[in-house]
Amino acid sequence: MSETIKAAIIGLDTSHATEFPKFIHDPAMDPEFRVHGMTVTRALRFETPFQKKEGLDKRQAYLESIGVKVTEDFEEAVADCDAVFIEINDPSYHLDYFRKCAALGKPVFLDKPFADSLDNAIEILKIAKENHIRFFTASSLRFDANIVKAHEEMPEIELGQTWGPLGKAAAGSSIIWYGVHTFEMLEKIMGPGAIAVTSVPDRCGVVCTVAYADGRRGVVELTRNNSNYGGVLRKGGENRMFTFVGGKHLYHNLVADIGKFFRGESEGVPLKESFEIMAMLEAAELSVQYGRTMPVYQFPNL
Repeated sequence: MSETIKAAIIGLDTSHATEFPKFIHDPAMDPEFRVHGMTVTRALRFETPFQKKEGLDKRQAYLESIGVKVTEDFEEAVADCDAVFIEINDPSYHLDYFRKCAALGKPVFLDKPFADSLDNAIEILKIAKENHIRFFTASSLRFDANIVKAHEEMPEIELGQTWGPLGKAAAGSSIIWYGVHTFEMLEKIMGPGAIAVTSVPDRCGVVCTVAYADGRRGVVELTRNNSNYGGVLRKGGENRMFTFVGGKHLYHNLVADIGKFFRGESEGVPLKESFEIMAMLEAAELSVQYGRTMPVYQFPNL
């Protein structure tokens, strides 16, 4: 792999498709936030329920203004690339495009959520294993400065609570599509070990209680018409509260880590953690549908 990573972007229906290259290419980006050692060569555009032609046109215009060519041809998009960003907001497209990208034999960053269903997430894992593909998937929320600081101050906790928005998905499950951010924060502060999820919907959104094998408890509160993220870490009489900082540090930290992953200097987020997040999301969705506690599927032995 060359010293400067040449990356292709697949999909323009998420704002990340323009935000991430901004930290790599845009001359207006503050020097302290520039991510070096990587370039985005081309991007593939196509419509999904999450973004129509007008929005794609605006994103294409921006990308081309900073030197990224946009195409509708997959083979052209990935030609001569060293690595791939799959930036597709609609998770129902993830499996098909991951399969196409896996055939390239290049490392992949698969933007959140992992997939639209647990079955498709398992299929992605199988494809990665069969093609010897290194990949990781993550929400940027786990890289927020305040959650990182709170977790460092209290790495082992008994109870973790996180809250965030419940956006309305243009297609598919809103819990899986937007709840991924808040469940990702829970996984960050609690670590693995979830065994069951009980979801209680109300007019405000959904509250999900997560049971752990060792008796710990997690609570995820998803609220409609809300834009705030935060959480609390508790152990005995101690607690740490955090609120979402956001800002340029958030995407910078994620994009920088993706670059390290592409170069083999980082393993990104462990796949077992990402799979558990997906398993909790599906359990939360099924709990709402069936009105009962649902088990969290464990990482498969492939």
